Amino acid sequence: MTKRLLLATFLATASFGAAAEAVRYDIDPDHTMVLATWNHFGYSNPSANFGGASGTITYDAQAPEASSVKVTLPLSGLDSFVPKLDEHLRAGDFFDAAKFPEATFTSTSVRATGEGRLEVTGDLTIKGISKPVVLDVVLNKAAPHPMGNVPTVGFDATAKVRRSDFGMAMAVPMVSDEVSLRITTEARAAK
Repeated sequence: MTKRLLLATFLATASFGAAAEAVRYDIDPDHTMVLATWNHFGYSNPSANFGGASGTITYDAQAPEASSVKVTLPLSGLDSFVPKLDEHLRAGDFFDAAKFPEATFTSTSVRATGEGRLEVTGDLTIKGISKPVVLDVVLNKAAPHPMGNVPTVGFDATAKVRRSDFGMAMAVPMVSDEVSLRITTEARAAK
């Protein structure tokens, strides 16, 4: 019985992917997290979440190179879980959110690197400065969502960036220049 259930699940997922051409999905901000982690003087590794993400993912399971990503992160959604740190991160020493209220990522290429794995290269823009970033991406699932039967995709991704590349070099090297990004997202087929 378990084997039959697994086979049915696999076939449903495979047929969803096989039938798919390039489909445009809208990012679900309620099921998307963009976590940044850095080292603080060697003592701790704080994190901040960039909430409220919006954008689109165009995904083609048969031709991943035809896929693309465009994401906007409003800095009003920045949450380090420490209100005073949030204020400092939004200030001129770091994001200067009053002048630059959003960060964006726009893909320039997508390539398959293995079963369910992608390399997404794109331009990350922070404070009006654009730099290339490479995301290592894992496809978690592509199937109709059980709540509403809407075609949905889910991905996890990781990357490393240097904050000094974006004009945020305060306290480097005591506070690490390198920032690790961990992203998880769900996106539903656009209506």
